[in-house]
Amino acid sequence: MLTHRIIPCLDVKAGRVVKGVNFVNLRDAGDPVQIARAYDEAGADELVFLDITASHEDRQIMLDVVRDVADQCFMPFTVGGGIRTIEDVTALVQAGAEKVSINTAAVVDPQIVTKTARRFGRCATVVNIDPKRVPVEQFEQHHADRQAPGSRLQSSYPGPCVFEVHTHGGRQPTGLEAVAWARQVVELGAGEIVLTSMDADGTQGGYDLEMTAAVAAAVDVPVIASGGCGKPEHIQRVLTETDADAALAASIFHYGHYGIEQTKQFLADRDVPVRLNE
Repeated sequence: MLTHRIIPCLDVKAGRVVKGVNFVNLRDAGDPVQIARAYDEAGADELVFLDITASHEDRQIMLDVVRDVADQCFMPFTVGGGIRTIEDVTALVQAGAEKVSINTAAVVDPQIVTKTARRFGRCATVVNIDPKRVPVEQFEQHHADRQAPGSRLQSSYPGPCVFEVHTHGGRQPTGLEAVAWARQVVELGAGEIVLTSMDADGTQGGYDLEMTAAVAAAVDVPVIASGGCGKPEHIQRVLTETDADAALAASIFHYGHYGIEQTKQFLADRDVPVRLNE
């Protein structure tokens, strides 16, 4: 039986792990190397490392931190932030990343997804999608140039909202709808999607189940649910009520509210297949 992955996420700014709410109001959570080592020892299935201000600050990711984390971890390690070219992707792989997560660059130049998949394989090519619920009318007004004359956007959510993709650490709306964009990046070569709800991020109120279900049902690659986890019950729900393959969480692990082993045991006790520590 295939097991679901439980994945801690290290959002890193200026060399420190941080966590905020709705992508803002960041607070310190510790040293990334120490935290990564602790998660590896605790039995996390994978680790995601995101330099969350690299694209916004127009700089490269901190390769020295990536190398240090890679030296301390034996679990699969995904890195994203500040990627602009295939050379940036290559540098991250050489620094120790098993997978690279592309967000802003994929919107600016979608061919970077294809180039990454061709050079390193689909399994190493991850696209991070950060959607936010936006009223249909507002979306159409702001992005009228993207709509065909007389057409009306069809939202993936059965309500008056669009899941609009944002880039640059959630700062820039793109005019792209999340489900359509997910399908496109998979066609370009993405082998996995990290789907982070901007509305739920850091709230600890639970994952956006509707958004996750819509995207996961639309693509044939693994989708990692992200944004909003506050307790193991939230992970149970997103893994049983949607087609998400894995759950990413930060706050509940960083601040010691729940441990990796404790969370996995909670899931196993409720017949959610996970890999338990031996």
